Amino acid sequence: MNLPEGHPKTNGLRVVVVEEDADIRGNLALLLAREGIAVACAASIEEARARLSEERPDVMFLALGLSNGNGAARIAPENGEQPDFVVITGNATIEAAVDALWQGGLDFLKKPVCRERLREILAHVGHSREPHDKVSILRGQLRHLARFGPMVGRSPRMRRVYELISKVAPTRASVLITGESGTGKELVSQTVHRMSPRAARPFLAVNCGAVAPNIIESELFGHERGSFTGAERGRKGYFEEADGGTLLLDEITEMTADLQVKLLRVIDTGRLLRVGASEPISVDVRVIAATNRCPQTMVRQGLLREDLYYRLNVFQIEVPPLRERGDDILMLAENFLTEFNVREGTNKRWSERAQRRLQNYWWPGNVRELRNVVERAAILSGHVIADPHLPECLREYPPVADGDGFMIQAGLPLCEVERREILATLHMVRGDKREAARRLGISLKTLYSRLKTYKAMRRLEATDSEAS
Repeated sequence: MNLPEGHPKTNGLRVVVVEEDADIRGNLALLLAREGIAVACAASIEEARARLSEERPDVMFLALGLSNGNGAARIAPENGEQPDFVVITGNATIEAAVDALWQGGLDFLKKPVCRERLREILAHVGHSREPHDKVSILRGQLRHLARFGPMVGRSPRMRRVYELISKVAPTRASVLITGESGTGKELVSQTVHRMSPRAARPFLAVNCGAVAPNIIESELFGHERGSFTGAERGRKGYFEEADGGTLLLDEITEMTADLQVKLLRVIDTGRLLRVGASEPISVDVRVIAATNRCPQTMVRQGLLREDLYYRLNVFQIEVPPLRERGDDILMLAENFLTEFNVREGTNKRWSERAQRRLQNYWWPGNVRELRNVVERAAILSGHVIADPHLPECLREYPPVADGDGFMIQAGLPLCEVERREILATLHMVRGDKREAARRLGISLKTLYSRLKTYKAMRRLEATDSEAS
């Protein structure tokens, strides 16, 4: 069944079909050969592994039963990367598509095989080869530079984000990005776009919460001349402007319920109706949605339609808060300082104590807050950025030099022992007040009350010092 290189019908793709059922395996191989594809077949994981040790194909068609239990990873040769694959399944539901994506698959093919659907997948695989080359380049950057495209950091949580981006970017699936404000959700969506076959087409972002409710429909779908007061000429909306590319809908839960219905219809049909128009317009747009709220909670509260949630949540990427990214904090701080030095022609650096302050703070504003802190500190400082150049919130809890303990002297007032214990515990849990209260055996309200008292004491001490 193999085709020699240079076959007149070949489009350059080389495929391995891994399927236990001989009839299905043979029929699929025959259809692929008729499309000019170089085909090899395997009846088991072991046989497929042997074939991959000889030559790496562009893609595998892998039976769902064999792909369970991370079969694709088991096929990969030692020290080799997991091959790209399409899942062969007897179940054509959306759950099958999601399962295929989460296993790392590019797409899924229903049994019995439809030739038109097979051609569609082959075209998709052909378009996806360039993005997968980009993935290899970015993984090399991650190993050597702790970067993944425009994103900085190599903590386990971020490596998981990079892996999810790598899996979903070459596909056509909708993506839902969740995470706290300031974590970099738009940067993740931009990376998905840049690594996709749509990279040469537009990427547009719209904050649904920043557009007035009475004009957001026109902003998204466009309008015809005279469709409302002030509409002196027709105008394209974001969907038409992003045709062929990617549209990020940020803070999707801020969209009104009736507009969510229209959005769902556009995503499902690929057709929209401008405000005031009677004829629909076809668009090809990949939709990425983002929210800093829990989408399941928003569904329960009626702020996000359940059907739209399931349509958008084909593939979810959760961006971790900065406080859970460990050494990425210092990597990001160094990166932002380097950007400042290059822009301003300076050569500033961090003191060790200032670095500990950065590492110990809990960063409620996440990466956005860190960037602002670095910029401010660099402006205030001389050659070295030290404690006095950092905001008071970062100097609230003194860093512990060694380990997670602290020294106390005999005869120290109990109130001071309590203060040091609370601050040391907060340091140990990286500023997580709820966790600190749990470990200290006090209520969260009591913890906040104590911290408020300590802050007032510091201000009083500072006033007395200035007066003297």
